[in-house]
Amino acid sequence: MTDIRASVLIPVKNGGPFLGKVLDTVLTQETPWPFEVLVVDSGSSDGSVECARQRGVRVETIPASEFGHGRTRNQLASMARGEFLVFITQDARPASAQWLRNMVEGCDAQPDVAGAFGPHRAHPEARYVTHRELDQHFAGFGDKLSVVRLEDRARFASDPGYRQWLHFFSSNNSCIRRSVWEQLPLPEVAFAEDQTWALRAIEAGHAKAFVPDAVVYHSHDFGVWETLQRNFDEARSFNRYFGYRLQGSMTQALKSAVYLARRDFGWLRSGGMHGWRLFKDAVYMAFIEMARVAGQFLGTRHERLPQWLLRSISRDEQLQRAGRA
Repeated sequence: MTDIRASVLIPVKNGGPFLGKVLDTVLTQETPWPFEVLVVDSGSSDGSVECARQRGVRVETIPASEFGHGRTRNQLASMARGEFLVFITQDARPASAQWLRNMVEGCDAQPDVAGAFGPHRAHPEARYVTHRELDQHFAGFGDKLSVVRLEDRARFASDPGYRQWLHFFSSNNSCIRRSVWEQLPLPEVAFAEDQTWALRAIEAGHAKAFVPDAVVYHSHDFGVWETLQRNFDEARSFNRYFGYRLQGSMTQALKSAVYLARRDFGWLRSGGMHGWRLFKDAVYMAFIEMARVAGQFLGTRHERLPQWLLRSISRDEQLQRAGRA
């Protein structure tokens, strides 16, 4: 038996200077119970292992070729002693000293809660549109602790929006009850292991909690090509594992790109931009949104694409090939 209440689990590869900030914030969390911090590093060459060990964090190392989004997190969970398994990433910094306590208490709010997740806020230096988009997304889950279950199976079967809302989950900022993980480990899929797990948990009759006070700073300002790659991987995984078609037709894709570009323009203008800066940023965001939609369109049709194109367009496959090299 152990008195460790929670284990904070972090997969790492070349976390850079920001990893130290994340670890320092995690290690100084204020909780009424003991917790531990564990890292699995998959081939860092930038001193990430030393950064963690200098802070007294247990670090296990694996070859880059052995990394898998679900597999590596399951390895971390198998090393952990805590009743609650709290997952973040090397670039997700808790926003307060109460983050861990809030997350665990949210996951333990009701006995049938299998897992909980908290909001992401954009890093202070992130693009204005990134701030607005993350704020809007997580506002959709409310501003109070909430627990949801699969209560309307007919709607679950017929309404993709309701289904996505029920199974949204994020390994960047989440907690899983250990007793549930032992029966339902994270799946070893190429992408979206968190939402795939949450869907299985919901279908199995478990509940899921949203904890608005368990905030991390986590965001990416991808460039045009990276945006296309990221959305290709996401759309392909959503099609494989959930049956979703994020862009059903070229017409729908074009309408989506126009809608998003207009939305971004409105956000930029309401944020105080004007003149040349507004024009420049709006044009750039239009290219970003076209890349997003193009990635979703191609990812939805991944089975029709030649292998040479898949190897080029999938960011996840490129990272995996680099690990095997």
